[in-house]
Amino acid sequence: MAPKVLVSDKLSPTAVEIFRKNGIEVDFRPEVGKDKAELLKIIGDYDGLAIRSATKVTEKILRNAERLKVIGRAGIGVDNIDIPAASRKGVIVMNTPFGNSITTAEHAITLMMSLARQIPEANASTQAGKWEKSRFMGVEVTSKTLGLIGCGNIGSIVADRAQGLKMKVMAYDPYLSEERAEALGVNKVELDELLANADFITLHVPLTDKTRMILNADAIAKTKKGVRIINAARGGLVDEAALAEAIKSGHVAGAALDVFEVEPAKDSPVFGLPNVVCTPHLGAATTEAQENVAIQVAEQMSDYLLNGAVTNAINMPSISAEEAPILAPFVKLAQHLGAFVGQMTDEPIEAINILYDGAVAEMNTGAINAAAIAGVMAAANPDVNMVSAPVVAKERGINISTTTQAKSGVFDSYVKLTVKTPTTERTIAGTVFSDKKPRFIQIKGITIDAEVGRHMLYTTNKDVPGIIGVLGGVLGANGVNIANFTLGRSDIGKDAIALLYVDQPVSDEVIAKLAATDKFNSIRPLEFDVE
Repeated sequence: MAPKVLVSDKLSPTAVEIFRKNGIEVDFRPEVGKDKAELLKIIGDYDGLAIRSATKVTEKILRNAERLKVIGRAGIGVDNIDIPAASRKGVIVMNTPFGNSITTAEHAITLMMSLARQIPEANASTQAGKWEKSRFMGVEVTSKTLGLIGCGNIGSIVADRAQGLKMKVMAYDPYLSEERAEALGVNKVELDELLANADFITLHVPLTDKTRMILNADAIAKTKKGVRIINAARGGLVDEAALAEAIKSGHVAGAALDVFEVEPAKDSPVFGLPNVVCTPHLGAATTEAQENVAIQVAEQMSDYLLNGAVTNAINMPSISAEEAPILAPFVKLAQHLGAFVGQMTDEPIEAINILYDGAVAEMNTGAINAAAIAGVMAAANPDVNMVSAPVVAKERGINISTTTQAKSGVFDSYVKLTVKTPTTERTIAGTVFSDKKPRFIQIKGITIDAEVGRHMLYTTNKDVPGIIGVLGGVLGANGVNIANFTLGRSDIGKDAIALLYVDQPVSDEVIAKLAATDKFNSIRPLEFDVE
């Protein structure tokens, strides 16, 4: 029986034709995406679900999806899909991470130009029968400085277009290497320097704990007087209330926003202010972009349903059915190793090396490589997956290398990850025991044996008495239960580490109490996906 796919959002007709041409039965019902009851009723009849943003794939929907094997999101964002529920159900979730990069970059440039010349207000005034030439005095972009907050895939396209407009470009991106910045022709700077010198600021970063409100009141106060701010990336990167006050005071000359803290944006502090341009999240809204992502998602889903090939999967490594039982535990190990280092690293990453020792060196290590890189990159960019992470790493100028060697220790196999930054080199190694569960076996050259848990706490200190007591005492007094406690040291009285698996996240308050003991060189809470 031919696979059957439901298209529940407005996708290009070309996508429907691709499914049919590949021999896949397809129902094009774009109205169903907004009808939860109808989707719940019919979803059990389909092997694949192709969507955009209107369809909400909830755990309840997935419970009824008895045949469903794959969900394809035409676009990058998967906030409308319950990824953990899909994973538990065994449903692969795919997206199209690069289909709308040019379109989004062009929209940012369009917003900048519209803002510089006050095009929307001038248009409204002229069409109202007014002729207010003196009111709409704009500024040139030529020779002005554009500050990019984020210089990844989209940011680098914006840089290229801005240079074509003869702008000077500087970029703040902790994960942008000097070599990549030089190749792009941008000046890599710290955030405060960018804020103080940029005539225009445009944002191109994902919304994470590190980037949320990156342009808050304090940051906006540091900007150059007369700056113009553009955000076509994610709502929540800019404090809209603080931005509104800065515009009212005259410190900020204007703003152009395509995304908002709350969407749909029915109200915002910036609405109604002079020299503010607002669009309803149109970054990816071009005919070409929608055609590209629709074609990509149809091809990816067809390839999986017909051939078992997995491309751009969010929750599934690129592993064949034959390889899965052997490779899957090492893929999960690599993700954990990468996640550990990624969460520990705040500097630009220059190089990543994955060493394979023993039997794992003879396996198909491509998926393991991708898992390790995705683990490292996900701390800064949660949108990456095993397919897109190596591409993103290459764009950032990160040197990726692998090393294989015959069995050299007590373990049949182990994987060692080394990440190099301008000032340090971090290493961590792990293995998979007979229970198929990953273990950390070495950190900073110090031997340990640590089970991986969802919530963990990592500390470094000098090897002195009392560390166990301090950790146990502070965590216990604050209601944090320890599930597993692992210690290691390089030598008596020298460097020592502790890795704790705890039952709940360790709060900033508890971290502060531990730091106040002056017993630790560093303290870092860590989170791992152990689904």
